[in-house]
Amino acid sequence: MPNDQPHRIEILAFENAQLLDVTGPAQVFATANDLTPAGAAKPYAISIVSTDVDVVTSSGIVLRSATLPEEGGGGTLIVSGGYGVNTACRDTALLDWIRRRAAIASRAASVCSGAFLLAEAGLLDGRRVVTHWGRCAEFAARFPVVRLDPDPIFVRDGPVWTSAGVTAGIDLALAMVEVDKGRPLALAIARQLVVFLKRPGGQAQFSAALALQESDGTFERLHGWIADHLDRDLSLGALADQAGMSLRSFSRRYRQSTGRTPTEGVEIIRFERARQLLEDGASVTRTSARCGFGSTETMRRVFLQRLGVGPNAYKSRFHG
Repeated sequence: MPNDQPHRIEILAFENAQLLDVTGPAQVFATANDLTPAGAAKPYAISIVSTDVDVVTSSGIVLRSATLPEEGGGGTLIVSGGYGVNTACRDTALLDWIRRRAAIASRAASVCSGAFLLAEAGLLDGRRVVTHWGRCAEFAARFPVVRLDPDPIFVRDGPVWTSAGVTAGIDLALAMVEVDKGRPLALAIARQLVVFLKRPGGQAQFSAALALQESDGTFERLHGWIADHLDRDLSLGALADQAGMSLRSFSRRYRQSTGRTPTEGVEIIRFERARQLLEDGASVTRTSARCGFGSTETMRRVFLQRLGVGPNAYKSRFHG
């Protein structure tokens, strides 16, 4: 990027877009400009673009935007997501503009369900991408040639970047600043905005059973049975019997279907249930017993591994 020319940032909005998908990344780049020393060239030229001048977001807040540009370009195109993304995906003129703009941009990106627009435009075929965890199953079904990875906060595959749900657009923008201008500026922005420069964990921490839900459905009934019998014998042999398979066949097919071992699957379901109980106010001791962890120390280790906080800290943050 030339030092004396601002890098163009175009953030695409549309009717019923998620407000933070647009303003989160915009604020990161704007803060980069704010932190630039007086007299030095600002690193970014930021614009919100749309088919309409006034865009009503899903929160009801109206954004004043520029009309879709055809001249210039060559910078970064960021496509927002939100409730209006399915309607936007049917706008052939908008999809054509995204294709043209991405072709001349140095990088194209999406925030949250904005990945649906990039995929509909054919820009994600064969690429590794991420989108909001709540829409991963739908995305995988609609775009089978795209290599969906449901866990990361953001993914960079060549010149195409995609990010997970909503606030992950901030993580993505910070990573872009780090690539463009170096870690010190990105870290200064993160401090100014009081966010992580690199957030720990992936988005699956917010839905621990996500990976199991993305299986082919072979073990859906078994997962339901496990959830109803967490304090029972859930050894490999007991699970194989419940699934009606030999021990060897069960272990092999379970890993093929879920990408996890049966032991990992049980732990995920126990962890998900424990989170729910703690959020509802159950004690750590009672939660550990009801979820079959064997001891509060075992449950604590699982929480620390998956969330980076123990069950007591988790309850204090999320109960009530």
